[in-house]
Amino acid sequence: MGNVDYDYPRSGMNMNNVGENHVQHRVEIPPPQPFLKSMKYAMKETFFPDDPLRKFKNQPASRKLVLGFQYLFPIFEWAPSYTFQFLKSDIIAGITIASLAIPQGISYAKLANLPPILGLYSSFIPPLIYAMMGSSRDLAVGTVAVGSLLMGSMLASEVNPNQNPSLYLHLAFTATFFAGVLQASLGFFRLGFIVDFLSHAAIVGFMSGAATVVCLQQLKPMLGLEHFTHGADLISVLRSVFTQVHQWRWESAVLGCVFIFFLLITRYFSKRQPKFFWVSAMTPLASVILGSLLVYFTHAENHGVQVIGELKKGLNPISVTELVFVSPYMTTSIKTGLIVGIIALAEGIAVGRSFAMFKNYHIDGNKEMIAIGTMNIVGSFTSCYLTTGPFSRSAVNYNAGCKTAASNIVMAIAVMLTLLFLTPLFYYTPLVVLAAIIVSAMLGLIDYQAAIHLWKIDKFDFVVCISAYFGVVFGSVQMGLVIAIVISVLRLLLFIARPRTSVLGNIPNSAIYRNIEHYSNANRVPGILILKIDAPIYFANASYLRERISRWIDEEEDRIKSTGETSLKYIIMDMSAVGNIDTSGISMLEEINKISQRKEQQLVLVNPGSEVMKKLNKSHFQKDMGGNWIYLTVEEAVRACNFVLHACKTNPKRDESEGWNNV
Repeated sequence: MGNVDYDYPRSGMNMNNVGENHVQHRVEIPPPQPFLKSMKYAMKETFFPDDPLRKFKNQPASRKLVLGFQYLFPIFEWAPSYTFQFLKSDIIAGITIASLAIPQGISYAKLANLPPILGLYSSFIPPLIYAMMGSSRDLAVGTVAVGSLLMGSMLASEVNPNQNPSLYLHLAFTATFFAGVLQASLGFFRLGFIVDFLSHAAIVGFMSGAATVVCLQQLKPMLGLEHFTHGADLISVLRSVFTQVHQWRWESAVLGCVFIFFLLITRYFSKRQPKFFWVSAMTPLASVILGSLLVYFTHAENHGVQVIGELKKGLNPISVTELVFVSPYMTTSIKTGLIVGIIALAEGIAVGRSFAMFKNYHIDGNKEMIAIGTMNIVGSFTSCYLTTGPFSRSAVNYNAGCKTAASNIVMAIAVMLTLLFLTPLFYYTPLVVLAAIIVSAMLGLIDYQAAIHLWKIDKFDFVVCISAYFGVVFGSVQMGLVIAIVISVLRLLLFIARPRTSVLGNIPNSAIYRNIEHYSNANRVPGILILKIDAPIYFANASYLRERISRWIDEEEDRIKSTGETSLKYIIMDMSAVGNIDTSGISMLEEINKISQRKEQQLVLVNPGSEVMKKLNKSHFQKDMGGNWIYLTVEEAVRACNFVLHACKTNPKRDESEGWNNV
């Protein structure tokens, strides 16, 4: 080691007190815990890391009842302190997001191959449910383009929405019901961590791919085509478009390009001038009004410009009796509901957490799952399809200055008035304007800057992102989702199965030991190999670690032979990052220990965690090591090893194992 001075113990001093001025701290074995108590602690840390029941402690029964009611319905927590200033802000925000929700709702329903009126239905009941049960102040509830596309493509693969629209509609309600059941169940059983398997990189790639596919789907109304492929991949769409060149309608194409340009210009203006956020928010509704007036006065519907047609007036009809629970369609509904439910949940929670971070407050992820799940279950009973908290609408809500979830109530009231009195006004709304609204919204989801950032920071994350993107664009939305999840899980397994190990060296003039590949000035300690394992040791990585540690030892012995240094006598394993170990891991350590003993080398452990220490003690591995060769720090382990090496040099006849057993 050379750079650190050592005080060797006086004659007769126990090796555990190495150095006159250095106290040797023993690694304690944790006291035994009853199995049920340990299991209870593990379950609590797994399912209740946020300790949601802490507010109920030491409270009388009546107060616990009130707190429980407020936990399920947060509106009763913030409503008593609601002020007139909050009301003014929420009314402005609610009206603003309603102006965006109405045209988007109609557009996204068409994207899901559903009647346009369902987009308005889905912006009425679900926001009311979320306002009572949601914990986010900024989330604006409604339909989403990606979820609509995913539901439409999955259901259309089983039932043709044009040939059997009634069955298709009922399956959409049933899929929404199962999506809600899944979402609420994940929250109720505290299983929200499942959503975390969708990594940020996977979501970026998937959402960008889905946005690209959504834009491609809009070529049908943009070009005025009556027949179009049911496939969502790039090849199918391009084949369908270019085999119908003779049916293209230039009137629709020109009108669509004009409105896309109008929407993008206003969005750019609002970004450059944040105080005029309402300009971008109002533009979709303004486009619908302008497009409708243009068609009405020019009779463009007679020249190839397709219009929505009649929308029936009235509030949501009950649809609970229309849910399909018979084979073979129930399987399709369950599969669709589970997939779109996970995607909607991931988007809603991610958006809610983002805006909560901006305003410095906390949202409960499991409570959000229950709220989103409940609103989809109730929505499926009232002619609504999948809803969540889309980013675009929530961003408008946030910029409009909303204070509480009451802005969703204001939006729902505005949609209700539209359903009761204004639906006839949408008769002349051109489909190409709705397509332009969708395209302008989707272009914002193609986050190429995030992909570039991933490439700069982590190439593997970029591979996950681009794989998900190409899976969606060239395969299907389902394929892209599966690819994203599989690659993300594969990476997680690689982290577990192939943990990092490194050789440590001493930083000159210090008692600090760091990776010699990271710190070029770190020096190896003569006669001692110091290794660090950076992960728990399980059956999945035990074989790899055994081979990797053996290779480190062989490489160190070869290096020593080539340099003529002192032979390798000690292998120190820094286990500070090893939080747990199983029986396969213990077997691996036993094999390493036996190999070391055959080579007349000593295995030394440093700072094992409490769970590791408990299992090592129960397995009698500590006795097999030949004494107390377990230390609290690398410095103390190196000091003890150097003492024995020094003692053997000064007294060659001394049995080295005697020193080991006394350490």
